Amino acid sequence: MDERAFRRSGQWASVVGLGTWQLGADWGDVDDKQALAVLEAAAESGVTFFDTADVYGDGRSEETIASFLRGRPDLHVLVATKMGRRVDQIPANYVLDNFRAWNDRSRRNLGTDRIDLVQLHCPPTPVYSHDAVFDALDTLVEEERIAAYGVSVETCAEALTAIARPHVASVQIILNPFRMKPLYEVLPAAREAGVGIIARVPLASGLLSGKYTKDTVFAADDHRTYNRHGEAFDQGETFSGVDYATGVEAAAEFAALAPEGCTPAQLALRWIIEQPGVTTVIPGARTPEQARANAAAAKLPPLPEDTSTAVRALYDRRVRDQVEQRW
Repeated sequence: MDERAFRRSGQWASVVGLGTWQLGADWGDVDDKQALAVLEAAAESGVTFFDTADVYGDGRSEETIASFLRGRPDLHVLVATKMGRRVDQIPANYVLDNFRAWNDRSRRNLGTDRIDLVQLHCPPTPVYSHDAVFDALDTLVEEERIAAYGVSVETCAEALTAIARPHVASVQIILNPFRMKPLYEVLPAAREAGVGIIARVPLASGLLSGKYTKDTVFAADDHRTYNRHGEAFDQGETFSGVDYATGVEAAAEFAALAPEGCTPAQLALRWIIEQPGVTTVIPGARTPEQARANAAAAKLPPLPEDTSTAVRALYDRRVRDQVEQRW
């Protein structure tokens, strides 16, 4: 699979990575055997970038990745984790002592002395403007606890603030055919600065797979049940912030745009890959089959121009007004 660079850190990632939120929690049950099978299928398909976080299953996702990689010492995988969501979301908690403690825990979970990439996990907006926060992250690099650092953001404004920081290697942001606002300013700014873009929630929590209807019922412990209106965390993380009924209707229209030999999910991933400035896209997968199908999007031919035009027109007509003013 093709790889692209995080130019500021000199690291590389497959254009399709693997998001591992679902291997920890909040997407229904995924047992250990199934989780390891997903990681294996992704790696066999050429995926060299795993994204996780210390809160995914309270560390379970990190531990599962460590278990998998111990059994596959031949693999070179860039592992990115996140920190900062295990405490009250106030700027005062984003200090060096806490960073060291959180980093110690993740290094234990991942079974490594130095983590490839650590990202602040959608912290409160003021955090992005505090010099001391980034001085502390620089200290973690100097102490060889981490090789590089980035941020995960909710809004385009947060992304632009982070990109202006000289040592931020990556920005993780929601980008998909139902969330196009990052195309206007964030991706051009990242390209100019040499900051990698990690595109998350690429399938709008599964909506863009075209598999759901208005009658679909998700498990009680699935965030698509309990966070539709932002009850537990930012609403944009669930269905990209699109009202579910509207999203199902728009997703059906989107599915009809898929070229022959391309599933709706692959269309969404292929569209993201083709956006200038994207380094990697990180779909989740609950089964090996999903992991392989996601990775296959990297090998599809470029989308026809009329398909890309139709995707944009659908967004403008059905989705834009719901999401652009918020994120």
